[in-house]
Amino acid sequence: MNRLLASLLVLAALAACNTVQGVGRDIRAVGGAIENASRTK
Repeated sequence: MNRLLASLLVLAALAACNTVQGVGRDIRAVGGAIENASRTK
């Protein structure tokens, strides 16, 4: 039972890392779009 719980916690942590990393990429893309828009004006 402990091994199953530990495995589930590791999987949840990995999923959270991927989610946070994806959000970071999205924020960087939005920042780049804003920067490009400000350069064209």
